[in-house]
Amino acid sequence: MKSRRVADLLQSTETGIDVFLKGWVRTRRGNKQIAFIAINDGSIIHSIQVVAEIEKFGDELMKSITTGACIAVKGKLVASQGQGQSVEIQAGSIEVLGGADETYPLQKKGHSLEFLREIAHLRPRTNTFGAVLRMRHHMTFAIHKYFNDRGFFNLHSPIITGSDAEGAGEMFQVTTLDFDKLPRNPDGTINYKEDFFGKATNLTVSGQLEGELGAMALGLVYTFGPTFRAENSNTPRHLAEFWMIEPEMAFYNLKDNMDLAEDFLKFLISYALEHCKDDLEFLTNLYDKELLNRLQSVVSQDFKRLTYTEAVEVLSSSNKKFEFPVSWGTDLQKEHENYLVDHFKRPVILSDYPKEIKSFYMKQNEDGKTVRAMDILFPWIGEIIGGSQREENFEKLQARIKEMKIHEEELWWYLETRKYGTCEHSGFGLGFERLMLFVTGMTNIRDVIPFPRTPKNAEF
Repeated sequence: MKSRRVADLLQSTETGIDVFLKGWVRTRRGNKQIAFIAINDGSIIHSIQVVAEIEKFGDELMKSITTGACIAVKGKLVASQGQGQSVEIQAGSIEVLGGADETYPLQKKGHSLEFLREIAHLRPRTNTFGAVLRMRHHMTFAIHKYFNDRGFFNLHSPIITGSDAEGAGEMFQVTTLDFDKLPRNPDGTINYKEDFFGKATNLTVSGQLEGELGAMALGLVYTFGPTFRAENSNTPRHLAEFWMIEPEMAFYNLKDNMDLAEDFLKFLISYALEHCKDDLEFLTNLYDKELLNRLQSVVSQDFKRLTYTEAVEVLSSSNKKFEFPVSWGTDLQKEHENYLVDHFKRPVILSDYPKEIKSFYMKQNEDGKTVRAMDILFPWIGEIIGGSQREENFEKLQARIKEMKIHEEELWWYLETRKYGTCEHSGFGLGFERLMLFVTGMTNIRDVIPFPRTPKNAEF
């Protein structure tokens, strides 16, 4: 007999049939005659109840059926006599596939999220992280579905790179050089010609630049992969390893870019509401009572659009005392972003930022002061998407690279796309873990990725 998943059994409308189930014991209760065993296999947040007669199976076997044990059950699927589920299993046979003694840390009691981070090898077995990981899957699938259904092609951008897309310099170096015997140039600097790639290389912070190359041939592309930033920040909102979704579109201007980004976010949140109902209800009840309402509010109304200059005017004319003063030309902080979202009572798209606070590749406006950048601000999260129309003019892009003191020789290939068949194009980046924070209601980014990488932490 083939084993079946808990999700399948709980949704079954057929009873009185023989079934086979494998899973992990979440709880066990009962008396001297009958044991009620809750089994979960990860397919759904709910467990299914197995009813076992103690006398039938013997004390020795029943003692080994403890919280955390893995068991296989054959029995009959019957209508449940208790509340909370429609069916249960009357056990005919039980086999313990893997026992768990009293040291198993996930006993039936509340565990703090901080404690669960210390046992990341076991925390997927909890209801909370089972819900988060299932939702990561659904959001991953929804992202690919959205772009596939709209004619985009998935481009696999490199993880190892010789360039810094953001120009921030916070990158992890990749090398095979022996640190005890580093080759040196005559001036004492490291001779990277002796390294594996013959030059200094790093883990990528973005697939954008390579995405632009793909867009110049395929029209509509997107990358979805791991990115890395060596920022020594131990906040609840930063990771050293995270995932980015970065579409790049030929023939798109800034408005096209904003339209796509808004539609994309609404699709993803609608998908979560439709396909993650049980997990969302659990997370709402346990962690964030406003989660479902917040998700519904995003998909039910248009995003507010205004320029950076208009946003500064709104902030400056408010009576609120900000920790960081607001003035034109300064980067907006999270407190400013939250105020704007609360002020307009909806997500906000800001555009046309001062060029001095944005990256070299963003298209310059005619005023000479601003660039065609756009950020999408979400309730509670702040910035969730950042993007721009890209500078397609060779001379302007080259001048901006020199102005920002970026090594032009490292980006010769990027510049060449502006020499050969250049065109108007745009793109944006969505941090996957920031999306996951928003759709799950979790408050620490370490709790929406299976194995977080942060300063001084690369366990598991």
